[in-house]
Amino acid sequence: MSTPTVSVVIPVRDDAEALRACLRLLAVQTTPPLEVVVVDNGSSDDSAAVARAGGARVVPEPAVGIPSAAATGYDAARGEVIARCDADSRPGPEWVATIAATFASRPGLDAVTGWGWFHDLPRGLRWPAAAAYLGTYYASTHLALGHTSLWGSSMALRRSVWQAVRGEVHRDDPELHDDLDLAFVLGPSRVVRLDPRLVVGVSARSLRGAEQRRRRLDRAWRTLRVNWAVQPPWLRWQERWRRITRSAR
Repeated sequence: MSTPTVSVVIPVRDDAEALRACLRLLAVQTTPPLEVVVVDNGSSDDSAAVARAGGARVVPEPAVGIPSAAATGYDAARGEVIARCDADSRPGPEWVATIAATFASRPGLDAVTGWGWFHDLPRGLRWPAAAAYLGTYYASTHLALGHTSLWGSSMALRRSVWQAVRGEVHRDDPELHDDLDLAFVLGPSRVVRLDPRLVVGVSARSLRGAEQRRRRLDRAWRTLRVNWAVQPPWLRWQERWRRITRSAR
């Protein structure tokens, strides 16, 4: 099957140095992306200049918030597959190639999500801490969703899927986790897979300090409440089992 083109979307706000490192790694991929789209979310530093110098296409989104920035980037992407990472993501050289090959080999796949390690923790803690964090995240959100969630630091979906759901995401609410919100909107009827080969290094900065952890937890609960008002978890699981049963038949 033909290998799909891949656009990489990176939302950024005042994170020029991390973005510079990320773009260097995207520039040496074994399979180059069709494009890198950096969404400048009202930065006051030189993030936009760093993006242009790194060969990225810069798309402005003045409404501050990752949900609006990510959605604007997905809207602007031209590839058949939209990959997403963060400015502090550190993708390995096969990251884009793995994404492209995964979608080429699985025509029924709608979205894929990956794994990571904390590149700025002491060496002995980098993998164990990330395994504990991501393991808890994927297990708990699976129960809430009725299917595998998405992790914004390493994920991808077909552009056709994004175009089908783009009007349903809550892009105007900056206090939501955009990746979890998108996973909710995809719903139990679509196929989302966790692929441990899609490994990226990420910073542990978002987990440092009680205030950061509290804010992330508050956003998680808000994302759950907003989306459970549309479809509560028991209905999501009911839909999931219907899909499984149909597939088995």
